[in-house]
Amino acid sequence: MFYWLLKWVFVGPLLKLVFRPHTEGAEHVPDEGAAILASNHLSFSDSIFLPLVVTRRITFLAKSDYFKGRGLKGRLKAGFFKGVGQLPVDRSGGRASQAALETGKRVLAEGKLLGIYPEGTRSPDGKLYRGKTGVARMALEADVKVIPCAMVNTFDIQPPGKVMPKLMPVVIRIGKPLDFSRYAGMEDDRFVLRSMTDEIMYELMLLSGQEYVDTYATKAKADIEDARAAADESLVSAAPTRRAG
Repeated sequence: MFYWLLKWVFVGPLLKLVFRPHTEGAEHVPDEGAAILASNHLSFSDSIFLPLVVTRRITFLAKSDYFKGRGLKGRLKAGFFKGVGQLPVDRSGGRASQAALETGKRVLAEGKLLGIYPEGTRSPDGKLYRGKTGVARMALEADVKVIPCAMVNTFDIQPPGKVMPKLMPVVIRIGKPLDFSRYAGMEDDRFVLRSMTDEIMYELMLLSGQEYVDTYATKAKADIEDARAAADESLVSAAPTRRAG
């Protein structure tokens, strides 16, 4: 109920008025039945704008950290995600990844729409990064189609670390469903899973117009943080020392 109240009464009308979201390809989302909506991930607001323009309810697999926040901001964020029915998943790998897979399959088995960000985390610089193969395995094991969804302008509206969003139009492009039934029974073939995931990311690149980088976003984030740390260290080292006395 909270999901629909937010969408149609409290938040949705205001967001539509302020950001004027424009949707292309909404007809590609089926009126009923399970499907995976695979989206690029540029901003926290992606999880708000995509459900805003899709008539059916979308259940996202949300990073478990969103449900563990501290302080007022953390509690509000956790309350929001719980209230709209999003599911916390541990992205640390190993058994946690299998648990996330099973959670997604359960949602799809109920005939619902499942929202996934194949990159696994938000883009640190607005580029499109290599997708993780969990989305491909889930599509094969659940026997569902994957619908590519591209968010446009959300990085500029609210990049990582920025609290107040910039007011500008949002564009959501939804592509034709990708049918991977030709790979039925091959969910344990890592080459098949990589090929499927790369096909999904290629469609997202075409829809979004983003520059594609063939590395994982988590590594890109780490490289950016290392570069910043090195730059800060250089500035400290270069600073003139004050003479005593």
